[in-house]
Amino acid sequence: MATALAGKAALNPRTMSYHLFATVAFFALGLTILPKAIKRINRARQNFLATQAPVAYVLGILLSYCVLAGALDVSLVFAAFLAGFAVVHKKRRLFADALSAISKVSFGFFIPLYFAMVGLKLDLVKGLSWGMLAIFLLGSCVVKVLSVSLAGRLAGFRGLDLINLALTTNARGGPGIVLASVAFDAGIISAAFYTTLVLAAVITSQIAGAWLDYVLRKGWPLLTESASVIPATAALPETPTAV
Repeated sequence: MATALAGKAALNPRTMSYHLFATVAFFALGLTILPKAIKRINRARQNFLATQAPVAYVLGILLSYCVLAGALDVSLVFAAFLAGFAVVHKKRRLFADALSAISKVSFGFFIPLYFAMVGLKLDLVKGLSWGMLAIFLLGSCVVKVLSVSLAGRLAGFRGLDLINLALTTNARGGPGIVLASVAFDAGIISAAFYTTLVLAAVITSQIAGAWLDYVLRKGWPLLTESASVIPATAALPETPTAV
């Protein structure tokens, strides 16, 4: 809805409806029918590309998703996510080497290049509002920590486990920066708020890493064994083997 409205001087219900329908349909197909179809193609004996050139085959799937998303005017970020959902499944061994090779190239070149491009968009002089950053960072952290703590207590976690879960899930990380970039490129948010979102993602990720490092150096458990068993035993009281 936001990307459909971005940059429009006047509302066009037909365009908005199409954009929303196309995005929902793309997600529905990408989570249900397309993964099953791709898995059948993976097992086909006639699929020589999957066995002889698995890297090219996996990249072909990704590019196919991108072509479909581009034709439907859907964000390419969604295409990348759904392509990974289709390729990486329980039987990951089928493309383990190909995914490892792609990951090495991605983490060694494309991901640093992407974050360098993100850095070029930031204006830490004119585009930084300390007040906006402080309010957003404090408010979002409080909401996230309280909501995760409440959910953790309902799931049976207590004490240090709640703190570890809350601070870890509070990290926005790379996905937070990616979504902020998508919103900024679409003209949904201002340069000041874009800078705020990126800095919030970096700061919360650093806080989570520093806290977990502190816990490990102290020799404390990240998650106690008793706490991890509570939700499983509560959910499956009659299946001790599964627990």
